[in-house]
Amino acid sequence: MSPLEARPNGTSPPETSANSTPPPEALPNGTPPVKAQPNSTSPPETSPNGTPPLEAQPNDTSPPEVQPNDTSPPEAPPEGMSPVGYSVRRTLPLRVEAVRQFRRRRTLIAFGILLVLPWVLVGAFKIGGSPSGNGVPSLVDVATSGALNFTLFALFVSTGFLLVVAVALFCGDTVASEAGWSSLRYLLAAPVPRARLLRQKLIVALGYSVAAVITLPAMSLVAGTVGFGWSDVELPTGGTVPTSTALARMAIVVGYSLAAQLVVAALAFLLSVVTDSPLGAVGGAVGLVIVSNILDAVTALGSWRDFLPTHWMYSWMDALQPQIQWTGMAKGAAISFTYAAVLLALAFRRFHARDIVS
Repeated sequence: MSPLEARPNGTSPPETSANSTPPPEALPNGTPPVKAQPNSTSPPETSPNGTPPLEAQPNDTSPPEVQPNDTSPPEAPPEGMSPVGYSVRRTLPLRVEAVRQFRRRRTLIAFGILLVLPWVLVGAFKIGGSPSGNGVPSLVDVATSGALNFTLFALFVSTGFLLVVAVALFCGDTVASEAGWSSLRYLLAAPVPRARLLRQKLIVALGYSVAAVITLPAMSLVAGTVGFGWSDVELPTGGTVPTSTALARMAIVVGYSLAAQLVVAALAFLLSVVTDSPLGAVGGAVGLVIVSNILDAVTALGSWRDFLPTHWMYSWMDALQPQIQWTGMAKGAAISFTYAAVLLALAFRRFHARDIVS
């Protein structure tokens, strides 16, 4: 029978097309076969929380960009500067140290005493009347002759002790006080180099010492002018010195007083480096000066007394002679500068090797 002929039951077979796919055969257990899904180009379904799935990134196999080698040398820092901007010259400026020392109570008290003492002496002369000597010509006999005579007398009575204490106070307290406050190690950790720290403190201390030695005669000149007027200098041995000449000699007297006190400043500064007690440094310097004065009074030592630091302390009186005698002042200045150089060198050496724990 041909496929186009009718079947006995009158049903015609289904027509098949050329591109039709034959139906899949049923599985033995009756389970319908799984239909093949066509390729879908619809976007991927989102997750339940609404977050879109991560798309796969294409593998980037390109090599990273290679930076060209910079072979140029780094820029050199400015002179005195480290690569991080640290400059030794900017640590502990003199202005800062000077202000710190000026605000100290001992500085204000010391200058207060030096400024008040001349007025106390003027009051003493006004109350007690004219001075009377003991038969030996001295500056006290002519202290009330005028302002210049009064200034010389004030300097004479202050050189051996008051100025010594003032200079020892400024130079002996500068480093020992920092150690006593336990702030010295913090200054070194700033960082401030040890040599610079010691140098800055020494310069400021010497500056205040110079100011102290100058303050006393300057205020004495003012107080003497108010109390006794202005006139030529009368010498204890007789004769007078004109005012113009006396002012020049007064400058020599003050300058030599500064040179004579330099050994006291150096000794106090050395003791300030050695000890942590400001009182010990100041007292030690003053005590050694007193011992030197006692030994100087022992005439049995003969020429050995010339090497004592205080033997030439009053040599500035040679400038009051009709003809200035320079021999004593030259020897005294040489002794003072020599002792000061040795003592300051020892101070720097000791501080450089010292273990700072305070």
